[in-house]
Amino acid sequence: MKESLEKKRGKGTHKSLLPPGIQKDIQADAIVIGASAGGLRAIGLILSSLPASFPLPILVAQHIHPDMNSLSVTLMQEKCQIQVQEGIDKEPINAGVAYLAPPNYHLLVECDRTLSLSVDERVNFARPSIDVLFESASEVFESRLIGIVLTGANKDGAEGLKFIKANGGTAIVQDPNTAEYDAMPKAALEATSVDFVLPLEKIAPALLTVVGQRRQA
Repeated sequence: MKESLEKKRGKGTHKSLLPPGIQKDIQADAIVIGASAGGLRAIGLILSSLPASFPLPILVAQHIHPDMNSLSVTLMQEKCQIQVQEGIDKEPINAGVAYLAPPNYHLLVECDRTLSLSVDERVNFARPSIDVLFESASEVFESRLIGIVLTGANKDGAEGLKFIKANGGTAIVQDPNTAEYDAMPKAALEATSVDFVLPLEKIAPALLTVVGQRRQA
């Protein structure tokens, strides 16, 4: 009863594997990442694979329990060369820093490129919501935004990634076959055309390739 992955990817075209040099002119000023079930491991793998000199800010919405403390941020920072911290309201977004949405808060980007925290109602039963982060960031960074949807057990992030694509941004989805929970990647693939569907271990190399293009621009 397993549907073919190609059928699930349906809309648009994409590359299933990272080519030797991304065949697209990608210019980015920021990255947003969304994950749910299984996401802490996936996010940790990506962030720990980036060098301290990585020049783009990374904003992360991970579905976590409202009572969860910042221990996960501390543990992630121990494994990463880039700076990892919880997002703080009104804080400027700095290059080379990964900002994680605090438990029970939506993380948003304001027009002056500062962070904003909100306790507005849940979206897709989640706060932080991936869609909320993706859409607010896309309104600010427009075509110079990379959106990444990782493992998860619901559809949060699908509409946000669609919004990013509509604004000319770049969409990356974890290959459902490599996701601990494949519902979220599949929902994203059904919602919009994407630029790359990558195994988890290929996502950080793809980001480093984009950074190389950015430095040459």
